[in-house]
Amino acid sequence: MLTNKGTLIPIGGNEDKGIEENEQYTLEFIDEGILFHVVREAGGTDAKIVVIPTASSIPVEVGENYLEAFSTLGCKNVTVLDIRSKEDSEKQESIDFIKSANCVMFSGGDQSKITDKIGGTEIHEIIKFRYKNEKGFVVAGTSAGAMMMSQEMIAGGSATESFIKGAVNMYKGLGLVPGLIIDTHFIKRGRFGRISEAVAQFPELIGIGLAEDTGMIIKNNKCRVIGSGMVIIFDGRRIRHNNHKILKEGTPMSLTGMRTHILSNGDRFHIDKKKVKVLAIEAPFI
Repeated sequence: MLTNKGTLIPIGGNEDKGIEENEQYTLEFIDEGILFHVVREAGGTDAKIVVIPTASSIPVEVGENYLEAFSTLGCKNVTVLDIRSKEDSEKQESIDFIKSANCVMFSGGDQSKITDKIGGTEIHEIIKFRYKNEKGFVVAGTSAGAMMMSQEMIAGGSATESFIKGAVNMYKGLGLVPGLIIDTHFIKRGRFGRISEAVAQFPELIGIGLAEDTGMIIKNNKCRVIGSGMVIIFDGRRIRHNNHKILKEGTPMSLTGMRTHILSNGDRFHIDKKKVKVLAIEAPFI
């Protein structure tokens, strides 16, 4: 994989989404600890941060919450870019914001809304170009905003139908990190089965399951875990048996030889080398 100069920060979510009455009262990913990392990677409190709540069903309320949250960390230059259509993505105002931002932050909600309304547009191309070529440019996202970073994106699927072919729905993401498939709310919502099926479909890719209040800082193809929870790595490159292709929809799958790593705060994973580096037990919490 080619090395990108920018930084990705996918975050696993915090509160359940989908209940509109609650969505406006939570940033769905955030506690100040993880937000602090986003601000620091973007260059500090003077950084220009553009929040895109496209995935949310209540973008105005969620955008206001982001403004308040970043303000509590001392940020002085935060803008909410309320994109609700492809046409909004092609507006010169939107393009100018993305060109000048130090950090673009995507909210939670429905990841397919991001790819449908932003994918293939001018601002999508600018984000990809800047992430590839500009050191210090940050793309952060929580929940849906993390999942859309993949090329092969999990668009939905049933946790109760784990290991059944067809339980996971795949879609094209924004392709910022094509070597990964990212899933979020991973522990709380029992999503082991659906990411296993996703890796069975694309065994050359690495599955990343992010627990809530947990994220990864991805630089130079190296991932470092932040937050209070776990990150589960699914490495399918040594799968010995994978019957996904020959099964009918609704049939239980079988996989053997898939490697799994459980990482927590401070642990590291190299995407290309697929190597894990675990932090010493006595190391301080990041």
